[in-house]
Amino acid sequence: MRGPGFASLSSLTASTACNLKIIVSKLPPSIIPQDNPILPILPEETATETIGSMMSKRDHNMLRAAQKAEAGKSLIMAAREARDARKAEEAARLAAIQDASAIPDQCGPDTIAAPARGPFVVERQLTMVPNGVDDRGLEKWAAAPTGYGHRASVRAADVFDRMIASARRRKKPCPLTPGQIAMGRRYAALVELAAADGTKVSRLDASRGGGDSMGWMDRHLDIAQELTILRNRIGCSASMTMRRIRPSNRGATQRGPIMDRVLVDMVCIKGCTLDDVLVSHGWAVKGAHRKAITEALCAALDRMIGYRGKKTS
Repeated sequence: MRGPGFASLSSLTASTACNLKIIVSKLPPSIIPQDNPILPILPEETATETIGSMMSKRDHNMLRAAQKAEAGKSLIMAAREARDARKAEEAARLAAIQDASAIPDQCGPDTIAAPARGPFVVERQLTMVPNGVDDRGLEKWAAAPTGYGHRASVRAADVFDRMIASARRRKKPCPLTPGQIAMGRRYAALVELAAADGTKVSRLDASRGGGDSMGWMDRHLDIAQELTILRNRIGCSASMTMRRIRPSNRGATQRGPIMDRVLVDMVCIKGCTLDDVLVSHGWAVKGAHRKAITEALCAALDRMIGYRGKKTS
């Protein structure tokens, strides 16, 4: 400290020193100590230029700060909009799933909506009841709803339901007959029963049969015997309709003929469509191949039913 109220300009910051110079330049000469001089006083023009440069720098810094704040606000708004868009997309997806799994009113309130159930089919429970007498005195019968409250039931849709729906969309008849579809579902149910085996893992010795006085072992043997008969009827070779197609016309990555047993297992058990079977074997998906593999599946299902000469398809 050199004098009362004044400090050396070298110990101050640049901004404070510049302000102090401006203040000292405006003081009367009588109050400035002559024996304790400070740095030379800036002229008024130089002080004005210094103030202008300070104002320009301050405005520039304020402008940059405002730009940064505006950019930050833009980023925050963009992030919020992206988050809202994701939420709206997720809500729309969940709403579509809930709408697809909604249960029709004819099934009643006891059947709950379950998105994990996947596609399902509504089946009305009907029974034949007397419906008066005709002109010849014979009793007439009519289909009437049955079941609890005359409500319909739901079941999971399988590959055959998809075939029927696809044929209806194309306004064409279903490639399989009702008997062939019933045989395919019967075969899938038998395979499932044989795989489940019907045993209780916790107490194997406590396994019991059903209410028809049939033991578990007898039931298991009957299922295995029926499966053996059906698989023998399917055979292990390829259908003639598939063998007639030249390998050069099957596809670039074809891996040989499609066996009947593989075809039936993929469709009935795994739920694959006929196009999936062709693609999995490297065959080209086209009309001639679809027709040939449809005929092969129909022939295999007919043999499983028991038809040998006359086809049902």
